[in-house]
Amino acid sequence: MSTMPWSSLLWFAAIIVMIPLALWLLKRTPLGGAASGGMMRSIAALPLSASQRILTVEVGQGDQRRWLVLGVTPHSITTLHTMEPAVDTAAPIASAGGVAGSFAQVLGRLRGPAAGADRAP
Repeated sequence: MSTMPWSSLLWFAAIIVMIPLALWLLKRTPLGGAASGGMMRSIAALPLSASQRILTVEVGQGDQRRWLVLGVTPHSITTLHTMEPAVDTAAPIASAGGVAGSFAQVLGRLRGPAAGADRAP
């Protein structure tokens, strides 16, 4: 009879240890939604304030690929623009300077050649 409380206590401890382990594994496996199968990736991010930013994400595959320019706040996500993806985007940009530069290039292309004409060299 004295082994019964120890056995129950060990099972309880094992279950308590397995809960965070299971959550960690679920977060990092395709079953938990960690892998989107290449259907969506982040292209650029531009922070506007501590709680607001503009994101460019690529959705879809093949001929169905589109870039979405999204305005993100703590309360909402708004689609600001939808466009064809650029040809030279093989991988998302990781560095903070590269992200801002690529986003500026995308916005420059959207504004067209007239936007660069009013700048001094």
